[in-house]
Amino acid sequence: MRYRIPKDTEMTPELLAKYIGKHKTDVQKRNKRLQDAYQNDYEIFKAPPKEDGKPDVRISANFAKYLVDTFTGFFCGIPIKVTSDDDRVAEYVEFLSAYNDEDNHNLELAKGADIHGDMHELLYVDEDGMICYTEMSVMNSFFLTDDSILERPMYFVRYYKDADKVERGSWSDATSVQYFHRDAIYKWDDEPVIHGFDGVPAIEFDENKERMGLFESVFSEINAYNKALSEKANDVDYFADAYMKVLGPKMENDDLPLIRRNRVINFEGDMGSLPEVDFLQKPSADTTQEHLLDRLEKNIFLTSMVSDISDENFAGQSSGVALKYKLLAMQDLAYFKQLKFQSALNRRYKLIFSNPLSRGHGVKEDDWAKINYHFTPNYPANIEDEANTAKSLEGVVSTETQLKVLSIVDNVQEEIDRMDEEKKDSQTAAVDQMFKTGEQTEQKDQ
Repeated sequence: MRYRIPKDTEMTPELLAKYIGKHKTDVQKRNKRLQDAYQNDYEIFKAPPKEDGKPDVRISANFAKYLVDTFTGFFCGIPIKVTSDDDRVAEYVEFLSAYNDEDNHNLELAKGADIHGDMHELLYVDEDGMICYTEMSVMNSFFLTDDSILERPMYFVRYYKDADKVERGSWSDATSVQYFHRDAIYKWDDEPVIHGFDGVPAIEFDENKERMGLFESVFSEINAYNKALSEKANDVDYFADAYMKVLGPKMENDDLPLIRRNRVINFEGDMGSLPEVDFLQKPSADTTQEHLLDRLEKNIFLTSMVSDISDENFAGQSSGVALKYKLLAMQDLAYFKQLKFQSALNRRYKLIFSNPLSRGHGVKEDDWAKINYHFTPNYPANIEDEANTAKSLEGVVSTETQLKVLSIVDNVQEEIDRMDEEKKDSQTAAVDQMFKTGEQTEQKDQ
């Protein structure tokens, strides 16, 4: 989330209060609804109660969580591989990844962007003097950018409440971090601290250019589905508690509880004029309701572009190629997100490599450009088909390209190195065997 301000605007407590207030309002209008939906807190649970004691069942189908978790698993269920041909850069990036638990961190960034349309990452230096990065929810952080066409970040603001319910936070510009707290008004804590990064030390991970959440376009349909499903459950309760109709004899008040409890009706006397006894029933709309639920469910998956992989007819006897066609819409969606994610990763490492602490690891400021990213969609794997495909590529493409076909290979370069090592060991063993055989022949001749 970002707000535009005139270039060269100085941060003041008054400006901070203005935009924190605006951000809180925007979060309540939009982001809280999206977060609540992911956590299964839908509008159906907040609707007014039914009058006159009518059945009032509240049921939700948590499509929001299903869509987000399914797409996040498809996008980065197989971790993003960050590599470099420069050994120094590769070693430093691998160290950063291990130190910051990057695979889990990237997954949380991807999931947050799916829910809200964007997610923030904050860079900082910890107490051990190590460069770290952590995810920040858009519900308590935002950017202030300049009003140019490029919308360059000028400030990054985050806020929270501490254990004593005091609002605290910090804002960062291109050179320093200023901490603050709120005591009737916002006040600065001590002096600004130099952060060491060449730019605002925060990155925005966008889902798309419009910053729309994954299920935001189908939010109304999810609410309509929950309402229809709840009304269907109300109808079930209604039929289980239908009114009895008795025409003819007069029923005594004392008889009614007994009839309801024992479910037995006994009338004395001759049966010349039979009483009429049955239940009042309202017209059934079961077919209409089922049709509506089916249509809404289909539209939710169709419009969100996320495949319903739980459908028993999804896989069936489909081949790997046929399955990929069924996942084509989700693949396109993942590719759009990949471009945005890669752009954000470039900014992450550009900022990290700009910090003087990175010089101690033997990398230069512009070495971030030597980093490569490999995204692997989490397709259902058919190892046999992959192996046949890789074998057919032998002699046609490089070994590296050949191995990329195999999903069981986590790191192509490491696999090539192991193959080379095994080849050397095999050659050494063959030479040793040759000399051993020669020595044995000479001994026999003697």
